[in-house]
Amino acid sequence: MNDVLLANDWEGRQRMDEKYDVIGDVHGCFHEFKNLTVRLGYDWASGLPVHPDGREIVFVGDITDRGPESLTMIDVTAGLVEKGFGRYIPGNHCDKLYRWMIGRPVQVSHGLECTVRDLNTLPLKKRSDIMQTFIRLYEQSPLYLILDDGKLVVCHAGIRGEDIGRPVGKRLRSLLLYGDTTGKTDAHGRPERRDWAKNYHGSSLIVYGHTPVGKPRWKNRTVNIDTGCVFGGSLTALRYPEEETVSAVSSMPFTADSFRSFSD
Repeated sequence: MNDVLLANDWEGRQRMDEKYDVIGDVHGCFHEFKNLTVRLGYDWASGLPVHPDGREIVFVGDITDRGPESLTMIDVTAGLVEKGFGRYIPGNHCDKLYRWMIGRPVQVSHGLECTVRDLNTLPLKKRSDIMQTFIRLYEQSPLYLILDDGKLVVCHAGIRGEDIGRPVGKRLRSLLLYGDTTGKTDAHGRPERRDWAKNYHGSSLIVYGHTPVGKPRWKNRTVNIDTGCVFGGSLTALRYPEEETVSAVSSMPFTADSFRSFSD
């Protein structure tokens, strides 16, 4: 992972007409991902979702864990990025999977056990290939993206306006991956998080995920598009520059306790 910001992505790649479909936390729900991209007009004839109008898919992170097809999502995401059809930033689950793959001590829990189990069912060569694909994807990806001359910012869990454009140090890395945590836990044992979006007053549109919500949550110039697909909600995309959301209903069992509500 490059801790120096790589996200001023218009340098050398700027297009006159930037159009993106930013997709929320997939968590291994490949079936819903494919359904959503078809609804968005992508063609899968090549084995990857390619849009006839040159739109790009942008992942907000957490493509793996908990769901049934995390390894497929690794292959598809890496393929899109390598061919220039998509962009990806890691989420906290991606970060933990990466650390496990390179041999660092992590707790194999909170969905990681599902991805590890899937990897361990594969022949050794195939397992090694997928791990190397993900390690390469992770290490070559920024922790957040600045697109369309700064009009659009994509991150996993959150970012403050004053941090946009800054290199990623320890504090910002934690905010980007885990959100604005207080160090305490809530009644469900999950990390307690401050509502950073409530205090954002910038002009850039910030699109993020990480915290499952029942429907896309717009607050100031931010939108949370993690609508809890792996918990039985839906998988949501934010179309840019249209600033409209499109969702595909989940096939997973619904678990109400996994969603967070906000007092806006």
